[in-house]
Amino acid sequence: DRVPRRRLMLLTQGAMMALAVVLAADTWAGTVRPWHILVVAFLGGVANAFDAPARHAFVLELVGREDLTNAIALNSSVFNLATTLGPAIAGLIYATGGPTWCFAINAASFVALLVALAMMRLPKSTGSPADGSAWAELTVGLRFVAKNRVIRLLLVGLAVTTAFGFSIMTLMPAWATEVLHGDARTNGYLLSARGLGSLLGALMVASFGHLLSRGRMLAISLVLLPLSMAVFALARGLSLAFVTLVFSGWVFMIVFNMLNSLIQLHAPDALRGRVMSVYSLTYFGLMPIGSMLVGAMAGAFGAPPTVIANAFVVLVFAVVLWWGFPGVRRLE
Repeated sequence: DRVPRRRLMLLTQGAMMALAVVLAADTWAGTVRPWHILVVAFLGGVANAFDAPARHAFVLELVGREDLTNAIALNSSVFNLATTLGPAIAGLIYATGGPTWCFAINAASFVALLVALAMMRLPKSTGSPADGSAWAELTVGLRFVAKNRVIRLLLVGLAVTTAFGFSIMTLMPAWATEVLHGDARTNGYLLSARGLGSLLGALMVASFGHLLSRGRMLAISLVLLPLSMAVFALARGLSLAFVTLVFSGWVFMIVFNMLNSLIQLHAPDALRGRVMSVYSLTYFGLMPIGSMLVGAMAGAFGAPPTVIANAFVVLVFAVVLWWGFPGVRRLE
């Protein structure tokens, strides 16, 4: 919030490209060690911690409030297309040329984004005036999130959906082999199903998101999500599991898009970066915690009961939100 978001993204993306170059050079020279990878991963996480909220908040500067939901959905569709095709392309490159080419092409891919950011013609933005220390202004943002009832409730929804919903994707490799009695290809089919559903959900929101209020779409999707999880937990054939995961990916995408756009729309411009920092912290922070919890539960009770239990938690939250906070359904 204290600096123009495009300038911040140029710095963070440049840092990520430099780390990719270091990893490519280290691999090419044959000097890579485990601690090198750990350092690069740590520094990449630091860069991403600044990049993610700036990137989320930057969308509104590009398109305005009336097109925010569509823009977020289109961005999600590109992201999901990349996560669906990227690993397959990387596998082919790895098999053909080895890991050095994977890291080198990754580093080169940042050039397109940096050039695009540099060429954008935007209204002059200097960031919010710095009225105090960074710590004091950070406290102001956290205090706003804590006191704003709508944003607080939406962040709780994000936490529940991430920790108890999306975290079940951790179980896909075990599900493919232990539940469906398949192999690595089965795992690939399951991951592709989720990606396909997410892509369809993002395209649907971009095309028809204006037909329902954002709040109503969020409330309905939060009810459908645990139901799709429960059906998936009962699936013992690949076909039903695939179809159910497509539907789950579709619902997940709608939930995350609505949460993102509603939080941004209810955050004042001067605090949007700080609010989206809390959004990013909730999403990226709770995902590994939820994954560890899901893994521990699956080890103790089995994968299907774990998914059922998580679906129940999400369903309880959805019912409480629907009946206890009817105003959410009226959010635009």
